[in-house]
Amino acid sequence: MKPIKVALAGAGAFGIKHLDAIKLIDGVEVVSLVSRELEKTREVAAKYGIAHVSTDLADSLALKEVDAVILCTPTQMHAAQAVACMQAGKHVQVEIPLADSLAAAEEVAALQRQTGLVAMCGHTRRFNPSHQWLHKKIVAGEFRIQQMDVQTYFFRRTNMNALGQPRSWTDHLLWHHAAHTVDLFAWQTGGDIVAANALQGPIHPTLDIAMDMSIQLKSSSGAICTLSLSFNNDGPLGTFFRYIGDSGTYIARYDDLIDGKDNTIDVSQVDVSMNGIELQDREFFAAIREGRAPNASVAQVLPCYRTLHQLEQQLNRSA
Repeated sequence: MKPIKVALAGAGAFGIKHLDAIKLIDGVEVVSLVSRELEKTREVAAKYGIAHVSTDLADSLALKEVDAVILCTPTQMHAAQAVACMQAGKHVQVEIPLADSLAAAEEVAALQRQTGLVAMCGHTRRFNPSHQWLHKKIVAGEFRIQQMDVQTYFFRRTNMNALGQPRSWTDHLLWHHAAHTVDLFAWQTGGDIVAANALQGPIHPTLDIAMDMSIQLKSSSGAICTLSLSFNNDGPLGTFFRYIGDSGTYIARYDDLIDGKDNTIDVSQVDVSMNGIELQDREFFAAIREGRAPNASVAQVLPCYRTLHQLEQQLNRSA
């Protein structure tokens, strides 16, 4: 089996998660690492045995041996870099979010249709074993969602990443964190989002973003979703998904799942790993080998960004 040779851009917290995941996947080799600070990038590359290092994505795209690129760069760079990858003839996986505007997301989707390359977005919730377990029950007709109640809570009043390191860019509740739930809700209900409403709290004086947000969604299936997001929450941190359905209640937290009575549900046999990032990467590489669209393809997740655009317009009108 000819190895798939990969360039990874962004050696921060999520880039490291992808590098750790790829080590577990046969037939894939990271051959180029791109990040903002050259010395730190060299340190990471040495740890993972990556020969080529650069601070410019164009240097990696110029390497003929590179088949595919994984982008773990700042949100504001995602769409333009995804376009650059496909223009260079490379398959691309973009960490969530695909873009921070609908126009940019549609540009990526249009180029994917034109090139036929694999273009995928890191909507990891589709791959977490907890959500996969529920998806299988839904597809089998054993569970129907009536409401999803989701809490996405962080304590992030300064510009820090998941490793507690300073960021060069600003995170966003709507265009990043809400994207996970908006897409998951549509995927799990199997319907279109037919109604969406949003409220936000005060804009932070230096970060220039809303630190608290509330979103309501309704699916064409009839199910509703209530999503609360905050960068002001001083613990516990993370995202908690409560699925209220016709045959039970389930609470998912990343790769773990319990029922409404706090009984642990074994999801270890759902897939080949319990690591959602690894499963996401496996899907990307399998789609490249098999010449097919991946789960969480750019085309599949585009409706999520249409909903985020509608919510942003609503928030702007009410500001």
